[in-house]
Amino acid sequence: MYHLKGIVKECRYQYVQRIMDLESSEPPHIFVYMDEAGFNLAKGRRRGRNLIGQRATVDVLGKRGGNITMCAAISDNGVHTHIPLVGPYNTQHLLTFLNTLYRDLIPEEEIGQENVPQYVIICDNVSFHHSNLIRQWFANHRRMLMEFLPPYSQFLNPIEEFFSAWRWKVYERNPHTQMTLLAVMEAACGNITADACRGWKRHSRRFFPCCIAKEDIRCDVDENMWPNIQDQQ
Repeated sequence: MYHLKGIVKECRYQYVQRIMDLESSEPPHIFVYMDEAGFNLAKGRRRGRNLIGQRATVDVLGKRGGNITMCAAISDNGVHTHIPLVGPYNTQHLLTFLNTLYRDLIPEEEIGQENVPQYVIICDNVSFHHSNLIRQWFANHRRMLMEFLPPYSQFLNPIEEFFSAWRWKVYERNPHTQMTLLAVMEAACGNITADACRGWKRHSRRFFPCCIAKEDIRCDVDENMWPNIQDQQ
């Protein structure tokens, strides 16, 4: 257990060092955070509201329905490409997403130019993110770099907070069909501002000094995997 803990700390240290090196290098680097998250009608609000003393009621679905997976990307400039899919993502779906993201981020007049910003796509370690086709895609798109998060370090990815906020905005609207869910997801996404994205990024950066110092970081994952023995005594 403690050997694994040391490996994770070292991975976090190396990750933060790479990010800081990219920030200080030329040409400028723009960091884009990407991830996939699931939405389902069954996850809507289960509690109603009413006047004190009166029964609260809320309409809920009688069956679960299919999962909708949303792949999205955010940066300091706000929400970028977001593409829903019924069912899970895989390598081919991710390639489609990356092609769309490339067109959204890089204007045609910038293609082939020198001294233009590079985009660093930061994502987690899901297996298909490491596939040969994905690696080849990045090799063919020189302005896009891929950087993987350290293991057990979701708190370093601001898109986790983005998805949390997005889900609440979706389920507060009480969607009741898949088509309505898609429409509500799009409307809720439009309410998320660039300021909010920058705030989530600043929050994730607060952990950088702890990662550099290879300190224990009190997060949900760390508390579950490596509980503080002193707290249990």
